[in-house]
Amino acid sequence: MISLEMIGYFKDGPKSQRYPIGLLSAFYGNGGNYITLVKKFGAGKFARCFCRSFQSAKAIRTKTFSAPAALPGIDFSDHPNYWKFGFSALMITDTSFYRNPNYHQSTDTMATLDISRMAGVIDGTFKALTTL
Repeated sequence: MISLEMIGYFKDGPKSQRYPIGLLSAFYGNGGNYITLVKKFGAGKFARCFCRSFQSAKAIRTKTFSAPAALPGIDFSDHPNYWKFGFSALMITDTSFYRNPNYHQSTDTMATLDISRMAGVIDGTFKALTTL
């Protein structure tokens, strides 16, 4: 199962990316110019293979993140319900409110989205799915 969760907000500048735990910026950087593939620890074969295929497609700058479901924000989509029942699932995200100051605000408009990079997410998803 793949959850496309907030995939259109990108910022290239420094300090444009926040994390639920500040220490994560040491590993993932502080620029919001990538898409994240989120899977749980011990992810199933589908999630592992999908992440490898997505990254090899090189359609967009990508980082993978394996996390416990208890980390704030990790469970803010549909994929945890699949984890709960033992299915291999992942979330593709721009990290929503950890990056986008417009999230769920009146300023959250099409003008704030990077359509070209969103297309890169879709291209990467398509290429990954067709090579599995």
